[in-house]
Amino acid sequence: QVQLVESGGGLVQAGDSLRLSCAASGPGRTFSSYGMGWFRQAPGKEREFVGGISRSGDNTYYSDSVKGRFTISRDNAKNTVYLQMNSLKPEDTAVYYCAAGVVYNSVVLSTPTQYYYWGQGTQVTVSS
Repeated sequence: QVQLVESGGGLVQAGDSLRLSCAASGPGRTFSSYGMGWFRQAPGKEREFVGGISRSGDNTYYSDSVKGRFTISRDNAKNTVYLQMNSLKPEDTAVYYCAAGVVYNSVVLSTPTQYYYWGQGTQVTVSS
């Protein structure tokens, strides 16, 4: 089992940047056993995949809505995954969640049902 804690959210203006962090802890599997992902959910909308990263960090995959603006990275030595968000837009406003899923290769998980563990979320608000 793994516990995930997101941090770094806040209120920014359109065009600004923000970096979210997600720290993992808990017994059992090592952090590098997990594919990691970021999702977001805006009020009244379904949870949306933002991007994911493979166990080693060599593969990433993004939704079209954030591709070219957001970058996911991970530091397995620190048990942490990051989401660097640049050129933020008001439509990026949402609660952002990180998630972990067990994988045995270098695939990137992209659907919510593939992830076993979820953080509590961090609010990102982008004003126009």
